Amino acid sequence: MATPTPPNSSTCSTPMKAVSNGAFQHENPLDFALPLLILQICLVVAFTRFLALICRPLKQPRVIAEIIGGILLGPSAIGRNEKFLKTVFPNKSLTVLETLANVGLLFFLFLVGLELDLSSIRKTGAKALCIALAGITFPFVLGIGTSFALKATISKGTNPTPFLLFMGVALSITAFPVLARILAELKLLTTDVGRIAMSAAAVNDVAAWILLALAIALSGSETSPLISLWVLLCGAGFVLFAIFAIKPILNIMAKHSLEGEPVKETYICFTLTLVLACSFVTDAIGIHALFGAFVVGVIVPKDGPFAEVLTEKIEDIVTGLFLPLYFVSSGLKTDVASIRGALSWGLLALVIFTACFGKVIGTFSVSLLCKVPFREALALGFLMNTKGLVELIVLNIGKDRKVLNDQAFAICVLMALFTTFITTPIVMAVYKPARRGVPYEHKMIQRKDPDTELRVLACFHSNRNIPTLINLIESSRGTRRRGKLCIYAMHLMELSERPSAITMVHKARNNGLPFWNKIHDGKDNLVIAFQAFGPLSSVNVRPMTAISSLSNIHEDICASAHQKRAAMILLPFHKHQRIDGTMESLGHSFRMVNKNVLSHAPCSVGILVDRGLGGERQVPASDVSYNVVAAFFGGRDDREALAYGMRLAEHPGILLTVIKFIAPPGQTFAFGANLVGLTANKDKKVISVADGTTIEEDKREDDQFWSEFLSVCSSSEESIVYEERLVENKDDVKNVLMEKNRSNLVLVGRIPQVAPLVNTSDCSELGPVGSYLASSDFSTSASVVVFQQYNPKSDIHPLVLEVSDYSNMPDTPNHPL
Repeated sequence: MATPTPPNSSTCSTPMKAVSNGAFQHENPLDFALPLLILQICLVVAFTRFLALICRPLKQPRVIAEIIGGILLGPSAIGRNEKFLKTVFPNKSLTVLETLANVGLLFFLFLVGLELDLSSIRKTGAKALCIALAGITFPFVLGIGTSFALKATISKGTNPTPFLLFMGVALSITAFPVLARILAELKLLTTDVGRIAMSAAAVNDVAAWILLALAIALSGSETSPLISLWVLLCGAGFVLFAIFAIKPILNIMAKHSLEGEPVKETYICFTLTLVLACSFVTDAIGIHALFGAFVVGVIVPKDGPFAEVLTEKIEDIVTGLFLPLYFVSSGLKTDVASIRGALSWGLLALVIFTACFGKVIGTFSVSLLCKVPFREALALGFLMNTKGLVELIVLNIGKDRKVLNDQAFAICVLMALFTTFITTPIVMAVYKPARRGVPYEHKMIQRKDPDTELRVLACFHSNRNIPTLINLIESSRGTRRRGKLCIYAMHLMELSERPSAITMVHKARNNGLPFWNKIHDGKDNLVIAFQAFGPLSSVNVRPMTAISSLSNIHEDICASAHQKRAAMILLPFHKHQRIDGTMESLGHSFRMVNKNVLSHAPCSVGILVDRGLGGERQVPASDVSYNVVAAFFGGRDDREALAYGMRLAEHPGILLTVIKFIAPPGQTFAFGANLVGLTANKDKKVISVADGTTIEEDKREDDQFWSEFLSVCSSSEESIVYEERLVENKDDVKNVLMEKNRSNLVLVGRIPQVAPLVNTSDCSELGPVGSYLASSDFSTSASVVVFQQYNPKSDIHPLVLEVSDYSNMPDTPNHPL
């Protein structure tokens, strides 16, 4: 932490009072500590978030924007204006600012420790371990070599041993949290490259902290080696005390924090106080307060809700408000203008080259020796070169302990910024694994052999979707023999900048399931709900997860659907029904997810408008009693909806009513309107609508499929009824549909060639009929599924390239959950 200027210094004025009496009392709020701190926080947060928005299209992690923001607010850019610097960041305010920033940093390092699971490090394979050691050793040695050049030029007079160590550590660090976000953003977490990089980075992280502790111990003001030895021994003693004395207490609290029950406030308060107490101890020892917070985070038990609740309690305020202050505190010490002259710029180039060369070549060479393919080895090298917050911590500690002067500090900060900035674009250029898959036959529900297995990828955002989803699965299993319905239940989770998002990524990566699917004492109700299908011996249910930003999570959905050979992707509608019956939007991003899936899906798609099918609980098979309505106007999407309805009708508790709409002779369902081809993405899907008339090919297929339906209907009179209704205008269509608004479920095609039933709609992706059925004007009790049948002719930009000889992983569950 920064050493405050002594009170008797000529640069320090009278200590600031905390609060002012207000502008009306002729007092400037900026002359007082609290209002000035509030202004600083608001300015820093707003400025860094604005830069994060600018960096987002470049797929840069938020830490890049925060580092740049800190530098720009400092003396390198905006801070060159002395009036701004003296007004917003006067010297007398820096002690308060840095203290608060370091308190936030303590808790952030506690969160980093929570992310780090030592059990996974112990399971690290020999390949990842060798790559990790190479990624530390090569740049560390080169960093020591570079430090000789710096010491001979711009860092004369510094203590050589700590300077060598600090430079070696600075060049050999891999930022574990930043790397995890980059891998998740590039969708590389589940690839071999992602698995190796994460394991190697975890080992690198632990080694870097050990080396940093050594560097700090040797950088004290006392030159006696005996003092440094005592610091190291006391630090090791603290770690042993934490493991054997503190960890059992945390284990007891974790065991008493049961799944589904709130964690006691006493446990939370005790743990957070423990973080501060251990930070005080390590600061007193002389190895910096951050180590105490980090060690407590590492020893907290990772299983159960205890660690998750701790993360949720503090992550937003720490990462949102306090952490940006640390970047500004660092930026105020960084003066890029101090790098002047050919020699300084040459040294900057040398440091950047050495950092990149050591990490990339070291990792790349050992990866090739471990038989990693060339492109993957190269990508690993650049990924392991990621720097971030930990790098800044090392550099700030070095500057505070006067190991690094202003020029060396600025050079190393720019090196960290440059190496992290280039990671994402270079990895995207050298290694973008193509999504490949083996071709498969059944990509829609309508098929020649209805006895073949039906595979459905059912997606959900939250617990709200679970009851309806399970009841719909139960209704879909029909009476066919065992194993003929396979459901992949995919939890869609947004990847955010929160530390908890990385924790979820780790758990999903380790077990292939959503983090809440880990059973703790048999109390996980969601898993129990899915497991209820096992005894039925009819449905295979495999929970999955997709963690990605909402802007491209559709790629995960479509790729998973192809890998699992799904016939249908079932998506939740982007609105949910409130208690008063109105539909409330969950956000435009969720709507865009659905539209993107409709554009790129490798199979049929169904969008579920959930109005509580079966209530808020799972309905047992013997109690299922639903009235299902299928509206049939004609066209491939309506045929898909009817095919699904025919499958539902096999369930003994379901009555299917099929309404075939008939237009007057010589007219169409356009009713004089000019129909426009409706598409989720006109550049990707081309739907042919010729002046509102039905295409002859579609007409023939409609007639053929209707004949098949009639033959099934004649043998299933108790479960299927149909009626033909003549409609002369769109009001007649609405009246017929309104007659069925008390049904439990309505099935309809997405794009029947019908005039829009509503004048304006904010859900046009559901089509002319679906958008009306999803409105509150239609019903408050009837759930709706809107179908889009897979059309190979319009799938001209597939996300997954089908290769006949591609070796794909097994995608059939061996047993029901």
